[in-house]
Amino acid sequence: MVSVFSPKKQFCSISIILVLLSFSLLPESSAAEKASAIFIFGDSTVDPGNNNFIPTIFRANFIPYGIDFPNHVPTGRFTNGKMSTDFLASYVGIKEFVPPYLDPSLSIDELMTGVSFASAGTGFDPLTSHLGNLIGVGKQLEYFNEYQKRIEYAIGKEKTKEIVENAVYIVSAGTNDFVLNYFSIPIRKHKYTIPAYMDFILFQVHQFIQGLMEQGARKIGFLGLPPMGCLPAVITLNSVIPISHRGCIDFFSSVAIQYNQKLQMKLNELQMIRLSDIHPKIVYMDVFNPFLHIINNGQEYNFTDVNLGCCGTGLLETSLLCNQGSYVCPDASKFMFWDSIHPTEKAYYLMFKAVQPAVDYLLKD
Repeated sequence: MVSVFSPKKQFCSISIILVLLSFSLLPESSAAEKASAIFIFGDSTVDPGNNNFIPTIFRANFIPYGIDFPNHVPTGRFTNGKMSTDFLASYVGIKEFVPPYLDPSLSIDELMTGVSFASAGTGFDPLTSHLGNLIGVGKQLEYFNEYQKRIEYAIGKEKTKEIVENAVYIVSAGTNDFVLNYFSIPIRKHKYTIPAYMDFILFQVHQFIQGLMEQGARKIGFLGLPPMGCLPAVITLNSVIPISHRGCIDFFSSVAIQYNQKLQMKLNELQMIRLSDIHPKIVYMDVFNPFLHIINNGQEYNFTDVNLGCCGTGLLETSLLCNQGSYVCPDASKFMFWDSIHPTEKAYYLMFKAVQPAVDYLLKD
């Protein structure tokens, strides 16, 4: 059989190969092209260390916190390693770790790609942040305004506006309003029924999101409450026999369900607000159901403990009670919780994976 050389056929073959190669070189996700920066607001679930720079006892900038973080650094994150927002920032392609805004060592380049304004222990109720001398969400908004002025001074108004309007925003707070405030201190309980307190909190949510949008936010992801009755500390304080009876306290989780339903309605309402003919995108991120699924199916995720923290006895230790003298489990990846309130890095990663579709939708044109 005689083979015939054809320049035309060879050119076509080379063209096809080049096209295929160009597709293979495309990034796995174009999310980075749709998000200029990441800005975080909320509580300890998203605070990478802002509390290190304020006079409060709600801190985690000491061992054993951070033992699985790069170089084993206790950054102020209330976990053994990274948090969900770190995984999110990496996924979007912005940065590996979201730094705390109050860190004075941050460069302009670092600031430009986003920061967290969150403060461990805070909430939407102003009383919640006042109890621990924390950064309330209102103050976090003030810091965001200050942030924009700093960036504007460095790169100009138009570039700053572009960063702000094309950034992704994550908000995670509310648990402390119920666990640390309403159900622990009688002040709000004397004034509000549970449904009325939910409405009070949601009014604060409304004010916060509206303020965020007025400052330029266009893509907002808002996390609902987790099953609060499954937090080890809540189990310990409310179980009849806390040592042996470690099941979730259904009452607290039912409060979270009711609140989340109201929250989704509020977010849908806010979604309809138009600012200067721009329609912001607000996405509810469900962490309740993924969280509960993991707790009820721990072995599926290779967890040996889902109702105790890895640090200390796992019953009540958090912040200062989880310290250098505390016992630490040999393998934190076997635990759902790092301390008696906060998830481990592995659990945070699973939470990120659970909300990833919501992130994709948020960034979709």
